[in-house]
Amino acid sequence: MELDRLDRDIIGALVEDARATYAEIGQRVGLSASAVKRRVDRLRDRGAITGFTARVEPAALGWTTEAYVELFCAGKTSPPEIGVAVARHPEVVSACTITGEADALLHIRATDVRHVERVIERIAAEPFVVRTKSSIVLSRLIDTPLIVTHNESPFPP
Repeated sequence: MELDRLDRDIIGALVEDARATYAEIGQRVGLSASAVKRRVDRLRDRGAITGFTARVEPAALGWTTEAYVELFCAGKTSPPEIGVAVARHPEVVSACTITGEADALLHIRATDVRHVERVIERIAAEPFVVRTKSSIVLSRLIDTPLIVTHNESPFPP
């Protein structure tokens, strides 16, 4: 999917403030509100924009503890099989396959260390999990959401 400069600028404006009006975005990128709306609709239809969301401080919801858990799986467990299994655990906020010895890396958010332990126990009980290796996050050093300003885009031209 190819994005032109205006598409990238519109996406950048939405990433910075998803509540911005089409008129406000139009002022930033040099288009009318209706032209911005048409482009946003097209970007959504093509899958470039997958939704709009609010960034919430996890602690405000009681999620004060986080951990990263490496999964070591039996045999030829497929990535979709891992994904289906870990998606059943609401504390798993992201999961990906990785290089190295482990098969997958999970990011877990929980209320406290005991909660993390219970989640890991539930995940370890999955039939394909041979073992896990976990690390509790002590403090976040960098936690930068993708924010794009009007004049700088992380997207290639």
